Amino acid sequence: MTATSSVLLDVDSRGVARVVLNRPERNNAYDGALIQALLAGFDTLEQTAGLRAIVISGNGKHFQAGADLTWINAVRTQSHADNVRASRDTALAIQRLNLAPVPTLALVRGACFGGGTGLLAACDVVIAADDAVFSIAEVRWGLTAAIIIPQLNDAIGVRQVRRYALSGERFDAAEARRIGLVHEVVPAGQLDAAGERIVDAILQNGPDAIAQTKALALESAWGRVDERTFDALVEQHAAKRQSDEAAEGLASFAGKRAARWPQD
Repeated sequence: MTATSSVLLDVDSRGVARVVLNRPERNNAYDGALIQALLAGFDTLEQTAGLRAIVISGNGKHFQAGADLTWINAVRTQSHADNVRASRDTALAIQRLNLAPVPTLALVRGACFGGGTGLLAACDVVIAADDAVFSIAEVRWGLTAAIIIPQLNDAIGVRQVRRYALSGERFDAAEARRIGLVHEVVPAGQLDAAGERIVDAILQNGPDAIAQTKALALESAWGRVDERTFDALVEQHAAKRQSDEAAEGLASFAGKRAARWPQD
C-alpha cells in the first residue's frame, strides 16, 4: 500500500483500489493536504490499467469528521483567490469520485460529518456500521455545504436535505439508511466482509456495461453539474467561508461556546 501523508492507496490483483483516509489523530477531518492527496490518488487511479472498483474508508475509529475547522479558520483569513482555490479543489475531489467510471463503495464506521456525507453521496454504494453517526453540520459554524448539495440531492432527495442540512442535527445509521444516504447497515465487526460481498458482486459484471450504466444514470443526476454551475457553487462556498457569520461560527467552535450570530 502506497501512502501520502493523508491518504493510503492500494490496488490489488483484481483491480480493486482501496483508498483510506489517513488522519486518525484528527478523525480524518479534511484539510488542504488531504484534499491534495485525494486528487493525487485519483490521478494515479485514472492511469491504472484494469481498474474495476474503488473502496473508500477511514483509518481509525471514524470515517471522516468533515472539514478540519482549524484549517478552515486559517484559510478564511487568506485572499479570496486562496479561498476559491480551496473550495475548488475540495469540489473537484467530490466530483471526480462522483464521476469515476468504475463502481465506488464507501465503508463507514464512527463519525461521518459535513464533507464526509458528501463523499458518501458521491459513491455508488455505501455500507455503514450500526454504530455510525452522521450530520450535515456546516450551518452550525456559519458555513454552507454548497459544493456537496448536488450530490446530497441525488442521494437523499431535496426534502431530506432541507431537514438535515438546515438543522445540522446528528442522526444514526438506521436513519441514514431510511433516507437513502447508506444502502445497508451491518454490525461493526461485519463491515469489511459486507464490503467484500459487494465487491465480489461487482467483479462478476461486465466492466464496459458497468461504465455505460453508470454514465446513463448520471445523465439525469443533480451531481452532474455543468461548468457554470460548478463554478458558481465554488464561488458561493468560498465567499461564505469569509463572511462575518462564518467568523463567529468558527470562533464559537474554537472557544467551545454557543455562537452569537450577527444581526442584519
